Amino acid sequence: MQTIVAKFGGPAIATLEKIQQVAKKVINEQARGINLVVVVSSMASVRRELRQFAQEITDQPSKREMDVLVATGAQMTSALLAMAIQEQGGKAVSLTGWQAGIYTNSTHQNARVDTVDTARLKKHLALGEIVVVAGFQGITEDECISTLGKGGSETSAVAIGVAIGAERIDIYSNVDGIYTADPMIVQQASKLKELSYDEMLELANLGAHILHPRAVELAKKYFMPIVVRSNQSDVEGTLIKGDIEMEKNLIVRGVAYESDIIRLTIGYDSYETASLSEVFSILAEHDINVDIIVQAVIDNVKPTISFTISKDEFAESLRVLESSKLSLGFSFADFEVGLAKVSIVGSGMASNPGVAARMFARLGKEHIPVKMVSTSEIKVSVVVPQDEMIRAANVLHDEFNLAVKVMNQ
Repeated sequence: MQTIVAKFGGPAIATLEKIQQVAKKVINEQARGINLVVVVSSMASVRRELRQFAQEITDQPSKREMDVLVATGAQMTSALLAMAIQEQGGKAVSLTGWQAGIYTNSTHQNARVDTVDTARLKKHLALGEIVVVAGFQGITEDECISTLGKGGSETSAVAIGVAIGAERIDIYSNVDGIYTADPMIVQQASKLKELSYDEMLELANLGAHILHPRAVELAKKYFMPIVVRSNQSDVEGTLIKGDIEMEKNLIVRGVAYESDIIRLTIGYDSYETASLSEVFSILAEHDINVDIIVQAVIDNVKPTISFTISKDEFAESLRVLESSKLSLGFSFADFEVGLAKVSIVGSGMASNPGVAARMFARLGKEHIPVKMVSTSEIKVSVVVPQDEMIRAANVLHDEFNLAVKVMNQ
């Protein structure tokens, strides 16, 4: 029998009624002759309540105890889903992360999976049970409960799938696949039949929130196929894998965007005092993610280093820079808010020169100012004013003919 790992989270398990609907869906899946492991996250309302409990106790809870606390959310969901499956006549058992054999490093709240002991999972599957695993969590070498941070449940699903040799990972979402752009802001967006790991990884890093980059990276490493599909209807989703059949004329395969970008600029009195490595080493030590970087060194002009960060990390970035001003040797710092990042992604860009020029030409024609640029083999990102983000996404979607109904080709 083939084995599939299915992950449900967010809207799919938001209420008891929806959990019962998931139970019906997974029973039907198992009836097709499939061994099924189901990974669930916590209900959003429960997760918020658990964090609120902690905040009412202390402003600075320990990371270890927060892991113990928030892990109970997914455990509750897994138990409720197992009960719902049993109530509808199915066989099911719920397991916590550690019961499922997920071992992690000891970085609380952002742990990484080291190994998965599959003995217990395989035992329950051999009994014909649907195994419902609490996602987002594991156990450390010294037997402390750990959580995996953002994208943890998806990462749990992929890690389990790799360990048990699953045929694929099904990610059930409130959308029925990956689109050429966010259908909420680009009405002509069309669903993609397939994406490569690299394309999905770029889209995930650039603001497409359907899949977390960590899960995609793990799937790519072990060549584990992922299907993003609807939790509401039984329609074909989007397959994410290694090699794909490129749709005709689709050099660019998707447009992504990210709002609330801030550009930070630090300046130096002379080039000799400017050090890229020191600046970004200090920011990295404080877990501050930096995106687009531009260094300007021009004769007779004071050198500057500009980089973008998310709105959430702005205050911490300023604090770190100010506290390190003497050691870094910069003379001033400035920032610009009200910015967004818009990106085009496609594996075909690597062998088709002129894509960036075409992008800039269309943005120029539309009088959308470009403030910063970043490129790789399969993507080009631009920083534009926030109030131009939606228009930029739409015109680029149009420029690269992404309104074509890809699923029908």
